Amino acid sequence: MNRWQDLYKEKRKTIPEVMATIPNGAKIMSGIGNGQPQGLLSGLAQLVKQGNHKDLCYFNTLAVMGNIMADPAVSGLCHYRDAYATVNVRKLIPSGLVEYKPTMLSDGPVELAAEYDTVFQTVSPMDEFGFFSMGIEPDYTFPVIKSGKPLRVIFEVNKHFPPTFGYNRVHITEVDSIVEHDWQIIAVPPAPPSESDMKIAEQIVTMIPDGACLQLGIGGTPNAIGTLLEGKKDLGIHSEMICDAFLHLYKAGALNNSRKNFMPHRGVGTFVFGSKELYEWVTMNPGIEMWGADFVNDPRTACKNDNLIAINGIVEADLTGQCVSEEMNGRTYSGLGGQQDFTLAAYWSNGGKAFLTLAASRVDKEGKKHSNILPKAMGTVGMSRWNTQYVVTEFGIANMKGKTIPERVEAMIRIADPDFRDELRLEARKYGWIR
Repeated sequence: MNRWQDLYKEKRKTIPEVMATIPNGAKIMSGIGNGQPQGLLSGLAQLVKQGNHKDLCYFNTLAVMGNIMADPAVSGLCHYRDAYATVNVRKLIPSGLVEYKPTMLSDGPVELAAEYDTVFQTVSPMDEFGFFSMGIEPDYTFPVIKSGKPLRVIFEVNKHFPPTFGYNRVHITEVDSIVEHDWQIIAVPPAPPSESDMKIAEQIVTMIPDGACLQLGIGGTPNAIGTLLEGKKDLGIHSEMICDAFLHLYKAGALNNSRKNFMPHRGVGTFVFGSKELYEWVTMNPGIEMWGADFVNDPRTACKNDNLIAINGIVEADLTGQCVSEEMNGRTYSGLGGQQDFTLAAYWSNGGKAFLTLAASRVDKEGKKHSNILPKAMGTVGMSRWNTQYVVTEFGIANMKGKTIPERVEAMIRIADPDFRDELRLEARKYGWIR
Protein backbone atom coordinates (compact mmCIF):
# COMPACT_ATOMS: atom_id res chain seq x y z
CA MET A 1 0.00 0.00 0.00
CA ASN A 2 1.52 3.36 -1.07
CA ARG A 3 1.12 6.67 0.76
CA TRP A 4 -1.84 7.75 -1.41
CA GLN A 5 -3.70 4.60 -0.48
CA ASP A 6 -2.91 5.26 3.18
CA LEU A 7 -4.29 8.77 2.85
CA TYR A 8 -7.35 7.43 1.03
CA LYS A 9 -8.01 5.08 3.93
CA GLU A 10 -7.71 7.97 6.40
CA LYS A 11 -10.22 10.09 4.48
CA ARG A 12 -12.72 7.32 3.74
CA LYS A 13 -15.95 7.71 5.71
CA THR A 14 -19.47 6.37 5.73
CA ILE A 15 -22.28 8.56 4.46
CA PRO A 16 -23.73 9.02 8.00
CA GLU A 17 -20.28 10.09 9.22
CA VAL A 18 -20.10 12.74 6.50
CA MET A 19 -23.63 13.97 7.23
CA ALA A 20 -22.72 14.43 10.89
CA THR A 21 -20.19 17.08 9.80
CA ILE A 22 -22.67 19.16 7.75
CA PRO A 23 -23.77 22.25 9.71
CA ASN A 24 -26.98 24.21 9.35
CA GLY A 25 -26.12 27.04 6.96
CA ALA A 26 -23.80 24.94 4.80
CA LYS A 27 -23.77 25.93 1.12
CA ILE A 28 -23.42 22.73 -0.88
CA MET A 29 -23.11 22.33 -4.63
CA SER A 30 -22.90 19.35 -6.94
CA GLY A 31 -22.38 19.05 -10.66
CA ILE A 32 -24.39 18.38 -13.77
CA GLY A 33 -26.30 15.14 -14.35
CA ASN A 34 -24.31 12.09 -13.24
CA GLY A 35 -21.91 14.32 -11.34
CA GLN A 36 -24.61 14.47 -8.66
CA PRO A 37 -23.67 11.71 -6.16
CA GLN A 38 -26.69 9.54 -5.33
CA GLY A 39 -25.44 8.27 -1.99
CA LEU A 40 -24.41 11.64 -0.61
CA LEU A 41 -27.59 13.33 -1.83
CA SER A 42 -29.76 10.61 -0.31
CA GLY A 43 -27.94 11.17 2.97
CA LEU A 44 -28.36 14.94 2.64
CA ALA A 45 -32.08 14.57 1.95
CA GLN A 46 -32.51 12.50 5.11
CA LEU A 47 -30.53 15.08 7.08
CA VAL A 48 -32.70 17.94 5.82
CA LYS A 49 -35.91 16.03 6.60
CA GLN A 50 -34.94 16.10 10.27
CA GLY A 51 -35.85 19.79 10.16
CA ASN A 52 -32.68 21.23 11.68
CA HIS A 53 -31.05 22.54 8.49
CA LYS A 54 -33.46 25.18 7.22
CA ASP A 55 -30.60 27.57 6.43
CA LEU A 56 -28.78 24.94 4.34
CA CYS A 57 -28.45 25.79 0.64
CA TYR A 58 -28.05 23.20 -2.12
CA PHE A 59 -27.30 23.92 -5.79
CA ASN A 60 -27.12 21.71 -8.89
CA THR A 61 -27.86 21.77 -12.62
CA LEU A 62 -29.79 19.32 -14.80
CA ALA A 63 -30.98 17.10 -11.96
CA VAL A 64 -31.40 13.52 -13.19
CA MET A 65 -31.62 11.71 -9.86
CA GLY A 66 -35.40 11.63 -9.60
CA ASN A 67 -36.78 13.34 -6.53
CA ILE A 68 -33.87 13.04 -4.10
CA MET A 69 -33.56 16.78 -3.46
CA ALA A 70 -36.55 17.89 -5.58
CA ASP A 71 -38.92 16.14 -3.19
CA PRO A 72 -41.12 18.88 -1.64
CA ALA A 73 -40.53 17.22 1.73
CA VAL A 74 -36.84 18.08 1.26
CA SER A 75 -36.75 21.29 -0.80
CA GLY A 76 -39.36 22.82 1.49
CA LEU A 77 -36.97 22.51 4.44
CA CYS A 78 -33.87 24.08 2.84
CA HIS A 79 -32.90 26.41 0.01
CA TYR A 80 -32.70 24.36 -3.19
CA ARG A 81 -31.36 26.20 -6.25
CA ASP A 82 -31.11 24.93 -9.81
CA ALA A 83 -29.67 26.45 -13.00
CA TYR A 84 -31.37 24.10 -15.49
CA ALA A 85 -34.87 22.92 -14.60
CA THR A 86 -35.78 19.32 -15.44
CA VAL A 87 -39.30 17.92 -15.15
CA ASN A 88 -38.89 17.13 -11.44
CA VAL A 89 -37.68 20.63 -10.68
CA ARG A 90 -39.70 22.95 -12.91
CA LYS A 91 -43.03 22.10 -11.28
CA LEU A 92 -41.69 23.22 -7.88
CA ILE A 93 -40.41 26.64 -8.95
CA PRO A 94 -43.76 28.53 -8.98
CA SER A 95 -44.41 27.58 -5.35
CA GLY A 96 -40.94 28.66 -4.24
CA LEU A 97 -39.85 25.13 -3.32
CA VAL A 98 -37.00 25.49 -5.83
CA GLU A 99 -35.21 28.74 -6.64
CA TYR A 100 -34.19 29.06 -10.30
CA LYS A 101 -30.71 30.56 -10.79
CA PRO A 102 -30.13 32.02 -14.28
CA THR A 103 -26.50 31.22 -15.05
CA MET A 104 -24.20 31.30 -18.06
CA LEU A 105 -22.18 28.12 -17.68
CA SER A 106 -18.90 29.89 -18.45
CA ASP A 107 -19.55 32.25 -15.52
CA GLY A 108 -20.82 29.52 -13.20
CA PRO A 109 -17.45 28.59 -11.64
CA VAL A 110 -16.69 32.18 -10.61
CA GLU A 111 -20.18 32.76 -9.18
CA LEU A 112 -20.30 29.43 -7.35
CA ALA A 113 -16.78 29.65 -5.91
CA ALA A 114 -17.73 32.97 -4.33
CA GLU A 115 -20.93 31.63 -2.76
CA TYR A 116 -20.59 27.94 -1.88
CA ASP A 117 -18.37 26.26 0.71
CA THR A 118 -18.88 22.52 0.04
CA VAL A 119 -18.68 20.35 -3.08
CA PHE A 120 -20.36 16.94 -3.41
CA GLN A 121 -19.18 15.14 -6.55
CA THR A 122 -19.22 11.72 -8.20
CA VAL A 123 -15.76 10.56 -9.32
CA SER A 124 -14.07 7.47 -10.69
CA PRO A 125 -11.81 5.35 -8.42
CA MET A 126 -8.43 6.81 -7.46
CA ASP A 127 -5.48 5.85 -9.64
CA GLU A 128 -2.04 4.74 -8.42
CA PHE A 129 -0.80 8.34 -8.37
CA GLY A 130 -3.56 9.54 -6.06
CA PHE A 131 -5.78 11.21 -8.67
CA PHE A 132 -9.54 10.97 -9.12
CA SER A 133 -10.99 11.64 -12.56
CA MET A 134 -14.11 13.78 -12.67
CA GLY A 135 -14.61 11.98 -15.95
CA ILE A 136 -17.79 12.80 -17.79
CA GLU A 137 -18.75 15.69 -15.46
CA PRO A 138 -16.00 18.24 -14.71
CA ASP A 139 -18.42 21.05 -15.74
CA TYR A 140 -18.40 23.88 -13.15
CA THR A 141 -17.42 21.83 -10.09
CA PHE A 142 -13.87 21.08 -11.25
CA PRO A 143 -12.87 24.75 -11.68
CA VAL A 144 -14.51 25.59 -8.34
CA ILE A 145 -12.33 22.94 -6.65
CA LYS A 146 -9.28 24.37 -8.44
CA SER A 147 -10.20 27.99 -7.61
CA GLY A 148 -8.01 28.10 -4.51
CA LYS A 149 -10.92 29.08 -2.28
CA PRO A 150 -11.13 27.15 1.01
CA LEU A 151 -13.71 24.43 0.41
CA ARG A 152 -14.88 21.14 1.82
CA VAL A 153 -14.50 18.68 -1.04
CA ILE A 154 -16.41 15.43 -0.54
CA PHE A 155 -16.14 12.78 -3.24
CA GLU A 156 -18.37 9.81 -3.86
CA VAL A 157 -16.29 7.12 -5.55
CA ASN A 158 -18.33 5.06 -8.01
CA LYS A 159 -16.68 2.22 -9.93
CA HIS A 160 -19.22 2.71 -12.75
CA PHE A 161 -18.29 6.36 -13.31
CA PRO A 162 -16.15 6.66 -16.48
CA PRO A 163 -12.70 8.26 -16.23
CA THR A 164 -11.67 10.41 -19.18
CA PHE A 165 -8.71 12.23 -20.65
CA GLY A 166 -8.38 16.01 -20.37
CA TYR A 167 -7.87 18.42 -17.49
CA ASN A 168 -10.32 17.02 -14.93
CA ARG A 169 -8.30 15.27 -12.22
CA VAL A 170 -8.24 16.08 -8.52
CA HIS A 171 -5.57 14.77 -6.15
CA ILE A 172 -6.34 13.01 -2.87
CA THR A 173 -4.56 15.84 -1.03
CA GLU A 174 -7.25 18.26 -2.30
CA VAL A 175 -10.11 16.13 -0.92
CA ASP A 176 -11.51 16.30 2.61
CA SER A 177 -13.66 13.15 2.72
CA ILE A 178 -14.38 10.14 0.54
CA VAL A 179 -17.36 7.81 0.51
CA GLU A 180 -17.71 4.71 -1.63
CA HIS A 181 -21.09 4.19 -3.23
CA ASP A 182 -21.61 2.30 -6.49
CA TRP A 183 -24.63 2.91 -8.68
CA GLN A 184 -25.34 2.60 -12.39
CA ILE A 185 -25.01 6.03 -13.94
CA ILE A 186 -28.07 7.42 -15.67
CA ALA A 187 -28.12 6.57 -19.37
CA VAL A 188 -30.72 8.05 -21.71
CA PRO A 189 -30.93 6.79 -25.31
CA PRO A 190 -31.27 9.61 -27.85
CA ALA A 191 -34.89 10.56 -28.53
CA PRO A 192 -35.96 10.03 -32.14
CA PRO A 193 -36.17 13.38 -33.93
CA SER A 194 -39.61 14.72 -34.79
CA GLU A 195 -40.71 15.68 -38.28
CA SER A 196 -40.00 19.35 -37.52
CA ASP A 197 -36.56 18.41 -36.10
CA MET A 198 -35.69 16.70 -39.37
CA LYS A 199 -36.91 19.62 -41.49
CA ILE A 200 -34.91 22.06 -39.39
CA ALA A 201 -31.80 19.88 -39.57
CA GLU A 202 -32.12 19.45 -43.34
CA GLN A 203 -31.77 23.20 -43.78
CA ILE A 204 -28.88 23.63 -41.36
CA VAL A 205 -26.70 20.86 -42.78
CA THR A 206 -26.51 22.65 -46.15
CA MET A 207 -24.63 25.45 -44.35
CA ILE A 208 -22.12 23.22 -42.53
CA PRO A 209 -18.86 22.72 -44.45
CA ASP A 210 -16.47 19.79 -44.27
CA GLY A 211 -14.00 20.34 -41.43
CA ALA A 212 -16.45 22.33 -39.31
CA CYS A 213 -16.18 22.25 -35.51
CA LEU A 214 -19.52 21.44 -33.88
CA GLN A 215 -21.30 22.43 -30.68
CA LEU A 216 -24.64 20.70 -30.18
CA GLY A 217 -27.16 21.47 -27.46
CA ILE A 218 -29.94 19.40 -25.92
CA GLY A 219 -32.95 18.32 -27.98
CA GLY A 220 -34.21 16.46 -31.02
CA THR A 221 -32.55 18.67 -33.63
CA PRO A 222 -28.99 17.65 -32.63
CA ASN A 223 -30.00 14.00 -33.04
CA ALA A 224 -31.31 14.79 -36.51
CA ILE A 225 -28.10 16.69 -37.31
CA GLY A 226 -26.12 13.59 -36.35
CA THR A 227 -28.00 11.57 -38.94
CA LEU A 228 -27.89 14.10 -41.76
CA LEU A 229 -24.19 14.99 -41.47
CA GLU A 230 -23.03 11.43 -42.16
CA GLY A 231 -21.71 12.43 -45.58
CA LYS A 232 -19.48 15.23 -44.29
CA LYS A 233 -15.73 14.88 -43.73
CA ASP A 234 -13.30 15.76 -40.94
CA LEU A 235 -15.80 17.26 -38.51
CA GLY A 236 -14.63 18.21 -35.01
CA ILE A 237 -16.02 18.80 -31.51
CA HIS A 238 -15.78 21.75 -29.15
CA SER A 239 -19.03 21.48 -27.24
CA GLU A 240 -20.43 22.01 -23.77
CA MET A 241 -22.22 18.65 -24.01
CA ILE A 242 -20.92 15.49 -25.67
CA CYS A 243 -24.03 13.73 -26.97
CA ASP A 244 -24.91 10.66 -29.01
CA ALA A 245 -24.95 12.63 -32.26
CA PHE A 246 -21.16 12.88 -32.04
CA LEU A 247 -20.81 9.14 -31.52
CA HIS A 248 -23.04 8.55 -34.54
CA LEU A 249 -20.89 10.83 -36.70
CA TYR A 250 -17.70 9.14 -35.46
CA LYS A 251 -19.03 5.70 -36.35
CA ALA A 252 -20.07 7.02 -39.78
CA GLY A 253 -16.52 8.24 -40.43
CA ALA A 254 -17.56 11.89 -40.60
CA LEU A 255 -15.92 13.03 -37.34
CA ASN A 256 -12.22 12.78 -36.54
CA ASN A 257 -11.18 16.26 -35.26
CA SER A 258 -8.35 16.31 -37.80
CA ARG A 259 -9.06 19.78 -39.20
CA LYS A 260 -9.49 21.61 -35.92
CA ASN A 261 -7.03 24.50 -35.80
CA PHE A 262 -7.44 24.79 -31.99
CA MET A 263 -6.72 21.63 -29.98
CA PRO A 264 -6.56 19.44 -33.11
CA HIS A 265 -7.24 15.69 -33.05
CA ARG A 266 -9.20 16.06 -29.81
CA GLY A 267 -12.91 16.49 -29.24
CA VAL A 268 -13.42 18.80 -26.25
CA GLY A 269 -16.40 18.96 -23.87
CA THR A 270 -17.38 19.70 -20.28
CA PHE A 271 -20.09 17.08 -19.66
CA VAL A 272 -21.37 13.91 -21.30
CA PHE A 273 -25.01 12.88 -21.27
CA GLY A 274 -26.63 10.16 -23.32
CA SER A 275 -26.62 6.42 -23.91
CA LYS A 276 -24.57 3.67 -22.28
CA GLU A 277 -22.70 3.26 -25.57
CA LEU A 278 -21.77 6.95 -25.49
CA TYR A 279 -20.28 6.59 -21.99
CA GLU A 280 -18.29 3.57 -23.14
CA TRP A 281 -16.99 5.53 -26.14
CA VAL A 282 -15.60 8.43 -24.08
CA THR A 283 -14.07 6.23 -21.33
CA MET A 284 -10.28 6.79 -21.49
CA ASN A 285 -10.58 7.68 -25.17
CA PRO A 286 -7.53 9.83 -26.07
CA GLY A 287 -9.63 11.46 -28.79
CA ILE A 288 -12.06 12.96 -26.25
CA GLU A 289 -10.94 15.42 -23.57
CA MET A 290 -13.13 16.72 -20.75
CA TRP A 291 -12.31 20.13 -19.27
CA GLY A 292 -13.99 22.55 -16.88
CA ALA A 293 -16.75 24.85 -18.09
CA ASP A 294 -14.62 27.91 -17.39
CA PHE A 295 -12.40 26.78 -20.28
CA VAL A 296 -14.73 24.94 -22.66
CA ASN A 297 -17.58 27.46 -22.53
CA ASP A 298 -15.55 30.65 -22.42
CA PRO A 299 -16.44 32.35 -25.74
CA ARG A 300 -12.90 33.73 -25.91
CA THR A 301 -11.63 30.13 -25.93
CA ALA A 302 -14.30 28.46 -28.06
CA CYS A 303 -14.07 31.10 -30.81
CA LYS A 304 -10.46 30.08 -31.45
CA ASN A 305 -11.95 27.20 -33.43
CA ASP A 306 -12.42 28.25 -37.04
CA ASN A 307 -15.79 27.34 -38.58
CA LEU A 308 -17.41 26.82 -35.18
CA ILE A 309 -21.03 25.76 -35.73
CA ALA A 310 -23.26 26.24 -32.67
CA ILE A 311 -26.73 24.64 -32.76
CA ASN A 312 -29.06 25.23 -29.82
CA GLY A 313 -32.79 24.99 -29.22
CA ILE A 314 -35.12 27.79 -28.13
CA VAL A 315 -38.85 27.79 -27.35
CA GLU A 316 -39.88 31.25 -28.58
CA ALA A 317 -38.62 34.09 -30.78
CA ASP A 318 -39.95 37.51 -31.63
CA LEU A 319 -39.99 39.39 -34.91
CA THR A 320 -36.83 41.37 -34.10
CA GLY A 321 -34.71 38.30 -33.29
CA GLN A 322 -34.97 38.15 -29.51
CA CYS A 323 -35.02 34.51 -28.36
CA VAL A 324 -36.41 32.75 -25.29
CA SER A 325 -35.03 29.40 -24.13
CA GLU A 326 -35.76 29.27 -20.38
CA GLU A 327 -39.53 29.81 -20.15
CA MET A 328 -42.77 28.44 -21.57
CA ASN A 329 -46.12 30.07 -20.86
CA GLY A 330 -44.49 32.40 -18.35
CA ARG A 331 -42.93 29.62 -16.27
CA THR A 332 -39.35 28.39 -16.02
CA TYR A 333 -38.95 25.39 -18.29
CA SER A 334 -35.22 24.71 -18.67
CA GLY A 335 -32.17 26.97 -18.42
CA LEU A 336 -29.68 29.02 -20.40
CA GLY A 337 -26.76 26.63 -19.98
CA GLY A 338 -24.07 27.32 -22.55
CA GLN A 339 -26.35 28.69 -25.25
CA GLN A 340 -25.25 32.30 -24.88
CA ASP A 341 -21.59 31.26 -24.54
CA PHE A 342 -21.53 29.33 -27.79
CA THR A 343 -23.78 31.64 -29.79
CA LEU A 344 -21.32 34.43 -29.07
CA ALA A 345 -18.30 32.17 -29.70
CA ALA A 346 -19.64 31.11 -33.11
CA TYR A 347 -20.41 34.76 -33.89
CA TRP A 348 -16.74 35.59 -33.24
CA SER A 349 -15.29 32.46 -34.88
CA ASN A 350 -13.62 32.79 -38.27
CA GLY A 351 -16.26 31.25 -40.55
CA GLY A 352 -18.51 30.42 -37.59
CA LYS A 353 -22.30 30.22 -37.60
CA ALA A 354 -24.76 30.15 -34.70
CA PHE A 355 -28.18 28.54 -35.24
CA LEU A 356 -31.08 28.89 -32.79
CA THR A 357 -33.81 26.39 -33.62
CA LEU A 358 -37.50 26.05 -32.79
CA ALA A 359 -40.72 24.59 -34.14
CA ALA A 360 -42.75 27.38 -35.75
CA SER A 361 -45.87 26.48 -33.75
CA ARG A 362 -47.17 24.24 -30.98
CA VAL A 363 -50.51 22.70 -30.01
CA ASP A 364 -51.74 23.00 -26.42
CA LYS A 365 -53.61 20.40 -24.35
CA GLU A 366 -56.94 21.69 -25.66
CA GLY A 367 -55.83 21.18 -29.25
CA LYS A 368 -55.37 24.89 -30.01
CA LYS A 369 -52.39 25.88 -32.16
CA HIS A 370 -50.11 28.75 -31.09
CA SER A 371 -47.28 30.46 -32.93
CA ASN A 372 -43.83 30.22 -31.34
CA ILE A 373 -42.85 33.36 -33.25
CA LEU A 374 -44.46 36.38 -31.61
CA PRO A 375 -44.47 40.12 -32.34
CA LYS A 376 -42.70 40.72 -29.03
CA ALA A 377 -41.15 38.12 -26.73
CA MET A 378 -43.45 37.05 -23.90
CA GLY A 379 -40.82 35.10 -21.95
CA THR A 380 -37.50 36.20 -20.48
CA VAL A 381 -35.08 36.91 -23.32
CA GLY A 382 -32.02 34.66 -23.15
CA MET A 383 -30.49 35.68 -26.48
CA SER A 384 -30.66 39.37 -27.31
CA ARG A 385 -31.25 40.49 -30.87
CA TRP A 386 -27.72 41.91 -30.92
CA ASN A 387 -26.19 38.42 -30.70
CA THR A 388 -28.72 36.33 -32.63
CA GLN A 389 -27.37 35.18 -35.99
CA TYR A 390 -29.60 32.50 -37.58
CA VAL A 391 -33.09 31.52 -36.40
CA VAL A 392 -34.36 28.28 -37.95
CA THR A 393 -37.81 26.67 -38.11
CA GLU A 394 -39.16 23.91 -40.32
CA PHE A 395 -40.17 26.67 -42.78
CA GLY A 396 -36.77 28.26 -43.31
CA ILE A 397 -33.74 30.15 -42.00
CA ALA A 398 -33.81 33.81 -40.98
CA ASN A 399 -30.45 35.60 -40.93
CA MET A 400 -30.45 38.36 -38.31
CA LYS A 401 -26.81 39.41 -38.57
CA GLY A 402 -26.41 42.99 -39.75
CA LYS A 403 -30.11 43.35 -40.59
CA THR A 404 -32.39 46.32 -39.96
CA ILE A 405 -35.60 45.89 -37.97
CA PRO A 406 -37.79 45.78 -41.12
CA GLU A 407 -35.44 43.20 -42.67
CA ARG A 408 -35.53 41.10 -39.51
CA VAL A 409 -39.31 41.26 -39.30
CA GLU A 410 -39.77 40.16 -42.91
CA ALA A 411 -37.27 37.31 -42.45
CA MET A 412 -38.99 36.07 -39.28
CA ILE A 413 -42.45 36.21 -40.86
CA ARG A 414 -41.16 34.07 -43.74
CA ILE A 415 -40.15 31.27 -41.33
CA ALA A 416 -43.32 31.48 -39.21
CA ASP A 417 -46.14 28.95 -39.48
CA PRO A 418 -48.20 30.02 -42.55
CA ASP A 419 -51.35 30.08 -40.41
CA PHE A 420 -49.95 33.01 -38.41
CA ARG A 421 -48.07 35.07 -41.02
CA ASP A 422 -50.89 37.50 -41.80
CA GLU A 423 -51.50 38.12 -38.10
CA LEU A 424 -47.79 38.71 -37.47
CA ARG A 425 -47.58 41.11 -40.40
CA LEU A 426 -50.54 43.08 -39.08
CA GLU A 427 -48.96 43.34 -35.62
CA ALA A 428 -45.63 44.40 -37.12
CA ARG A 429 -47.37 47.25 -38.94
CA LYS A 430 -49.02 48.36 -35.69
CA TYR A 431 -45.57 48.73 -34.13
CA GLY A 432 -44.33 50.65 -37.16
CA TRP A 433 -41.71 48.06 -38.01
CA ILE A 434 -42.84 47.55 -41.61
CA ARG A 435 -45.04 49.48 -44.01
